[in-house]
Amino acid sequence: MNEPTSPPCGAADADDVYMGYAGRDEIVAALNELLEAERAGARVAAESAKTRSPAGFAELMRHVRADEAHWCGMLDRHIRCLDGSPSHSTGDFHARAMAIADPVERLSFLNRGQQWVVRKLEALMPRIRDDRLHADLAEMAQRHRDNVAAAEDFLGRLQSRK
Repeated sequence: MNEPTSPPCGAADADDVYMGYAGRDEIVAALNELLEAERAGARVAAESAKTRSPAGFAELMRHVRADEAHWCGMLDRHIRCLDGSPSHSTGDFHARAMAIADPVERLSFLNRGQQWVVRKLEALMPRIRDDRLHADLAEMAQRHRDNVAAAEDFLGRLQSRK
């Protein structure tokens, strides 16, 4: 019996890393970095939601907090599915954001954090072979883009009132 010996014929059996995909350890590390960032964002949004002014700010922050918490859960699940240990740390983004007293300026900073997450996801997704994880990361990226757009709209409305 003739066994295929050329690389293209054996490609289906090749290791993920050999094929250009991220390995398990790299994926777990990236997901933990995102988890810490999401946890920081959730805490910033939760603490910021206590601010009642400007009008609509608290509602926006509650929405962002719920979204960030959702992604924390998703990332935790995928890390565990990869036999990894989810980080219990909170990214330093939290302390930096909460040092900003003005809620509008803090929202702008939070929005930059959301954009950072999108960039991280966009860099990671092409290297993810698992369809379920890839789909969850793609949805996470889109929801972060939506949050960025909502915050920009909110900030734009505040500017137009001045």
